Amino acid sequence: MIVRTTRPLRRALPAALLTALLAACTGTPNAATPPTPPSGQAASPSPTAKPTGAEDPALQGFYTQQIAWSPCADDPKTEKLDESSFQCGRLRVPLDYANPAGEGIEVALARRPAAKTDQRLGSLLLNPGGPGGSGIQMVEHSADHFKALNDRYDLVGFDPRGVGASTAVHCLDDTAHDTWATADDRPDDHGKAYADACAARSGNLLAHVGTRDAARDLDVLRGALGDPKLNYLGFSYGTYLGSSYAEQFPDRTGRLVLDGAVDPTADQLDLLIQQFAGFEKSLRAFAADCAQQDHCSLGSDPDKAPAKLASFLDGLRADPLAAGHGRKLTGTAGWIGTLSMLYGDKKSWEYLRNALGWAMQRGKGDYLLDMADGYNGRDADGHYSNTFDAYTAIHCADPGAETPSAERLQAALAKVREQAPLVAAHFTEKDLFDPDCRSWPHHSTEQPHVVKAAGSAPIVVVGSTGDPATPYAWSEKLAAGFANAILLTREGDGHTGYGKSTCISNAVNAFLTEGTLPAAGTRCPSD
Repeated sequence: MIVRTTRPLRRALPAALLTALLAACTGTPNAATPPTPPSGQAASPSPTAKPTGAEDPALQGFYTQQIAWSPCADDPKTEKLDESSFQCGRLRVPLDYANPAGEGIEVALARRPAAKTDQRLGSLLLNPGGPGGSGIQMVEHSADHFKALNDRYDLVGFDPRGVGASTAVHCLDDTAHDTWATADDRPDDHGKAYADACAARSGNLLAHVGTRDAARDLDVLRGALGDPKLNYLGFSYGTYLGSSYAEQFPDRTGRLVLDGAVDPTADQLDLLIQQFAGFEKSLRAFAADCAQQDHCSLGSDPDKAPAKLASFLDGLRADPLAAGHGRKLTGTAGWIGTLSMLYGDKKSWEYLRNALGWAMQRGKGDYLLDMADGYNGRDADGHYSNTFDAYTAIHCADPGAETPSAERLQAALAKVREQAPLVAAHFTEKDLFDPDCRSWPHHSTEQPHVVKAAGSAPIVVVGSTGDPATPYAWSEKLAAGFANAILLTREGDGHTGYGKSTCISNAVNAFLTEGTLPAAGTRCPSD
């Protein structure tokens, strides 16, 4: 996530935005004859291969479970989508892998079987990011944009432990979420209040929702699906989950693509500073571009437009705009709505230009607030998904969430103000605790570190030079740390590369379906 009072890292793309971003995806491999199945993965006409089991006798029952697939429940709110055309199921996993005979939890699944069953390669697991993003929604809303992959693979989406339709973390009710998501000022004890709410409603989960446990769930899912190796496409935080899998199970990696990488060597504070700098760069690029378009509410001077935009958004703190239904567009909501659109490409910039015009010229905050709501997981009825609760719980359970010293906080504050003077103009030290893990009941003993995954199959890392949420340098570091990886680069703005560049999509599709690695140093233009 991002922005002002709610700026978590590694966030998923909003479902609606993800669909729009992937709409440009083409990339069907051109081949005169059907591609050869990957080494060690024979094509199978059956999408329900027998599970492989596991070496650990205490876990064997989890690995050998049969997933009961049935049509997903259709959501009447999605008029243009029939969810019942997908298959849903549930996977049983241990709450605590140190005690597999103890309490169990469930991971919710959705899949679309491979279209060409005679050329089927197995399952391709998809993760949209987060932590807190729903893989089920990704498959249901965006499967058509992975058509070249769905021809050969069962597309399998999953809500990681703690998320969505799985055994989920819940902390705040909708009323409290409304306050937390849009308030411009938070009390000093907001972190403790939030941690206490999570402990009261989901205390038994909090010690077991970290990424390392979620990666172990992936291996159980691989076994239950009958796949000898894991094939995986992860975006944003999904790269961190994929990296954790490769580190723990290098001999079980099949074809892994990690797009929009998170740097596993940096802690929360360092990542936050670098992300703010990335959004500062994208904000300036958007504003300068707007000034060159007709009817831009930021004026016609590209040099002055960025400061005008930041001044307007900051001014909402004192003078929020009416946004209908008795709601207000606050400074926090304005920043969230604006920066959420910087995840996208130039089409998202057009939407943002229009929303800013509606707000700045007509004094109506509806569209910017809608953008913030979409990012925060709030629907039209005022109900929130558990995205933010899951994000906080997972992030605080992961390495790098320790409380920095007072000296380091002061240095970090000075650095972020220097590198992101518009985005961070009004920052205080408490803005650097986002999420605030200081009062969290459980912390990882693991430290951020280089992930080598020695012995893994080749891994493709995709980085975008203008990515504001996961800066390109993170992809460079992740790829360099792996023992066996290739970095594939997209030149251009926006978060992640697949679907924003035909060149990137073709290269990823060729790797996943044919095993063809991109040439080292490959750089692709955006569409």
